[in-house]
Amino acid sequence: MSLNSIRSSQSSSSGVFPALVLVQGNEQKNIVLNRTPFSVGRKVDKDLVIADPRVSRDHALIVLETDGFFLVDQGSKHGTFVNGERVQRQKLESNDRLEFGARDSTYAIFNPAHGTSNTARDFLSQISGIQISQESNDLEKLTLFLEAARKLNTAGVLDEILMTMLEVTLRLTRAERGYVFLTDDDGNLRLAAGRNSKGEPLLDDKTISHSALEESLRSNSEFLLTDTGSSMDLAARQSIVAYDLRTVICIPLRKRQVQSGRDQQMPVPGAPSSEVAGVLYVDSRFASREFSGVGHDVLRAIATEAGSLIENARLVQAEEESRRYQQELTIAAGIQQRLMQVKIPEVPFAKLRGKNLSCKEIGGDFYDAVITKEGLAVVLADVSGKGVSAALLASTLQGMIVSQLISGTPLLEVVSAVNRFFTEKLVGEKYATVLLARLRRDGDLEYVNCGHVQPLLVCAGEVMRPPHGNVPVGLLADATFESARCQLNSGDRFILVTDGVTEAENAMGDFFEDSRLEAAVMKTPTLEGIFSAVSEFCAGNPLNDDCTVVEIVYTTAAEA
Repeated sequence: MSLNSIRSSQSSSSGVFPALVLVQGNEQKNIVLNRTPFSVGRKVDKDLVIADPRVSRDHALIVLETDGFFLVDQGSKHGTFVNGERVQRQKLESNDRLEFGARDSTYAIFNPAHGTSNTARDFLSQISGIQISQESNDLEKLTLFLEAARKLNTAGVLDEILMTMLEVTLRLTRAERGYVFLTDDDGNLRLAAGRNSKGEPLLDDKTISHSALEESLRSNSEFLLTDTGSSMDLAARQSIVAYDLRTVICIPLRKRQVQSGRDQQMPVPGAPSSEVAGVLYVDSRFASREFSGVGHDVLRAIATEAGSLIENARLVQAEEESRRYQQELTIAAGIQQRLMQVKIPEVPFAKLRGKNLSCKEIGGDFYDAVITKEGLAVVLADVSGKGVSAALLASTLQGMIVSQLISGTPLLEVVSAVNRFFTEKLVGEKYATVLLARLRRDGDLEYVNCGHVQPLLVCAGEVMRPPHGNVPVGLLADATFESARCQLNSGDRFILVTDGVTEAENAMGDFFEDSRLEAAVMKTPTLEGIFSAVSEFCAGNPLNDDCTVVEIVYTTAAEA
């Protein structure tokens, strides 16, 4: 269904999109359901992405039908739940609690009470006890405000929201000028929008009363001066006097205080907000009757609603920026995966297998293999850190090492060149653990371990851990490196892993460790068996580092 269809359906009641309040640990955020179907899953292209292995890639949908919103499970492994009960399809009611597989860490509240305010109901409640002057057309004012509120709630751009608010404010009060100032990250006010009674934009705020503006922000309260001609306290109001301003009103745009709990998410009744999103400023060169009585209350209502709407608009913008970033990460991940695709070389004296799992979209682990006249050369590396920077450096490092291995460069010269690159270009900002190995036809294996997890040598039914090692590349500019050798017999396995395997954690914070790795290697002859042992140990706890395993199995040429 299109966005306009949702708007049409919703505008018949409140003009407000339904929402989800997503709670993950101590963090929470509001998500507007402004599209249908609304997808939930682990894949990065979903409308709601939950990065937990218990959440299926295509987990569930929230769909709008003629009689309301429905939550539909998409065959998820660990289930979709509404208020604690597993469902396949369920109509959603306000304050329903939704859970997607990872029930102990993440949940969402559907369209929580007052989570997205019903502008019409709020306004009617506010004016119920107000005596509207006979000069005012109360129906016109109510219509104007509700029309603006619907537009404010459905607009997707912050600038449009601000201009709409100013337009309605000026029409209601018949003031000459209106401005909206928003607070920046440091709490200072900046001009966000300005408009005069003719509908023309105002880009200059030099002729307003900045002292009134700052006082309203500092005190978090309204500043009302509706007849400066009769006021005696204007000594410090130089702008008011200089520009002959007869009416000045500043009203804070407050963020609503919210109380949170596992079963509810709503504004705190009667609690004043300590956070100010900005200030609504209105002035005129004449004293206006429209600023008394209902004028003040209409302005307060607009300001109260606008504070919430501005914050929602900012959240929508941040979510859209996050979505674009996720899309860029997806593209980058695809590029990195293509760059790091390993074409396993076929040699008559060995079998090579490798597998990598990244904890993020892109990672810093890589492995590769090339065949040269001297034998089979293999590299496994782990760049410090995670994410984009580690992935970028890993791609560069892979190109450096593979090109040198193809040319037949001795292993010690390869790691020395990589160490120079890191220490000269990055000056200690990054380092990498690297393990290079070269297996010859006669079973002679030379390897260089630079800070990597000790490899496993499986022979004659036993697991050995060669103690040889050097410092990681990139730590010391003058580091020297040594290699080690061993003789493989037919059927022997040489297994290389990154520390993401041995340091995989379960929910109790325990590591998989070397002992479990050695037991898994002895128990299974396949890489899938090793990864299954890690997955079973973690029991759904997400990986906190990239995991890579590479195995070389030596076979004599005659047996091959």
